[in-house]
Amino acid sequence: MRQVQLRKGKDESLRRFHPWVFSGAIARIDEGVSEGEVVRVVTHTGEFIAVGHYQEGSIAVRVLTFSDVPIDGEFWTSRLRSALQMRQAIGIADNPTNNTYRLVHGEGDNLPGLIIDVYGQTAVMQAHSIGMHLCRKEIAHALADVMESRISHIYYKSETTLPFMTADDMNCFLYGGSDDNVAMENGLKFRVDWLKGQKTGFFVDQRENRSLLEHFAKGKRVLNMFCYTGGFSFYAMRGGAELVHSVDSSAKAIELTKQNVALNFPGDPRHEAFCEDAFKFLESISLTSHLSPLTSYNLIILDPPAFAKHRGALHNALKGYTRLNQKAFEKIERGGILFTFSCSQVVTKDHFRNAVFTAAALAKRKVRILHQLHQPADHPINIYHPEGEYLKGLVLYVE
Repeated sequence: MRQVQLRKGKDESLRRFHPWVFSGAIARIDEGVSEGEVVRVVTHTGEFIAVGHYQEGSIAVRVLTFSDVPIDGEFWTSRLRSALQMRQAIGIADNPTNNTYRLVHGEGDNLPGLIIDVYGQTAVMQAHSIGMHLCRKEIAHALADVMESRISHIYYKSETTLPFMTADDMNCFLYGGSDDNVAMENGLKFRVDWLKGQKTGFFVDQRENRSLLEHFAKGKRVLNMFCYTGGFSFYAMRGGAELVHSVDSSAKAIELTKQNVALNFPGDPRHEAFCEDAFKFLESISLTSHLSPLTSYNLIILDPPAFAKHRGALHNALKGYTRLNQKAFEKIERGGILFTFSCSQVVTKDHFRNAVFTAAALAKRKVRILHQLHQPADHPINIYHPEGEYLKGLVLYVE
C-alpha cells in the first residue's frame, strides 16, 4: 500500500479522528499513486496514522480507518453491518410501516464518500468519491450479504455526483433489477425515481420533519414550495389539511407529486400542483391570482435546494434565504405556521437563523420559534466531523 506523508504538525486533526486530509497538509506522495487508490497516511516521521482513499483536490484523502488494516471484503462487511445494527437499534430498519431509510451516511457511518438509501426491496448506492466508485462492486457484494432478504436489488446512481467520470456503468443495477419503485414511509406510499431523480430519488432526510408537519396540518390551507415529489404534501393531507397546493419549477417533479398523492389519496380534490418558479408563485398570491383561488395560506413549507454548495457562494445564499423567507412572511396569514429549511452544508445554524430573523424584521411580522429541526437519526453526524450537520430547519408561528 503506497503512502501519503504529512507535513510536520499536520497530523493533529487526524489524532482527533477527523476523517479528512487536506492537500495543504501533505508533504509527499509516493510515486504512482492514482485517484481512488487506497493509501496509508503517515506523519512526517513515518508513523502510521490512517488509511483512506486518495483523490486530487482540496480533500486529498478521505479516511476509512485509523487502524492499519486492509480494505477488503471483510472491512466493507463489518462497516455495513455496523450501519445496519445502528438503524435496527433506533427502530428505523425492519419496521413494517416504514421500509425507507438511509443505511449509510458517509462520514457519519465511517464510510466517507458513500451514501446508501433503502427503498423497500431496492438499495440505491451513490458514490461521492472516486475511491468509493472503484470499490462499488465489492461494496455491493458485501451489502447483499449483510442485508440478506431485506433487499433484492442494488442500484448504483453516481452519474451526477461524479460528473467527471464517463463510464457506462455510472447508473445501473449492480445486483438484481426491478421496475417496482413504490416504497413506504410511515405508512404512506410514494414512487422513487432512482433513475433520473435528484439525490437517490427521494429526500429521506425530511421523514421526521414531514411527520411533525402532519400534526400541524388539520384544517390548514397548505402551500408546499419546492415540493419535489410531494412528501410534505401527502403528509399534510393525511393530517387533515383543508387543501394542499404543491409548487415546483420542474414539470417532472410535479408529475411525481401527482402520482404520489394519487397513490395515497386517489381522486382527492384537496390537492393541486403547479409548475411554477417559487418566487413568482409567492408574488402571485393575491385576490387576482391566476394560479390559485386562495387569498392566503396559513401553513407554508419552504424546502429549497441548496443555495450554497461552497463557501464562495455563502453571501449570495444568505441573501437568497432572506428574500425567500421575507416573501413567505409577507404572504402567510396571521396566526400561520412556517416550516423553513436550509440543506446547504456551508450555511450554519446561526447563519440560517439570522437570515430568517432578518426576513421577519423586513416583513414586519412578529415571529416565535416553535421547533428547531435537523436531520434524522439515520443521517448520523460523526462527533469528530461536525461538517456532517447539514440540514437546518425552523417551525415558526407568525402573528
